[in-house]
Amino acid sequence: QVQLVESGGGLVQAGDSLRVTCTASGRTFSTYIMGWFRQAPGKEREFVAAITWSGRDILYEDSVKGRFTISKDNGKGTVYLQMNSLKPEDTAVYYCAAGASATYYSRASTYEYWGQGTQVSVSS
Repeated sequence: QVQLVESGGGLVQAGDSLRVTCTASGRTFSTYIMGWFRQAPGKEREFVAAITWSGRDILYEDSVKGRFTISKDNGKGTVYLQMNSLKPEDTAVYYCAAGASATYYSRASTYEYWGQGTQVSVSS
């Protein structure tokens, strides 16, 4: 089993920055890809960004390219999502996910493990 805990969410104003952190524990060696998803009220969960533990592959959803940066610290078992130039439409619960597959990083079905989520709210 792999446990994922998100932290760092909060309420910010448009244009501000925020960093959310995912701390992984347990059998993390069994995972290959780490991803961030988000879900806004009344909407489906959507892909935000993903990174392999090797760092070889990084993928972003188009609307966050140039504003968000995903990174990792293998030694700490943490994955970060640095969010800059935040917009009200970025408001959502942000979820960390881990999976063993080496394909389809943007699909929620690729990921076996999920955190409980952290709320990010951006006011205009």
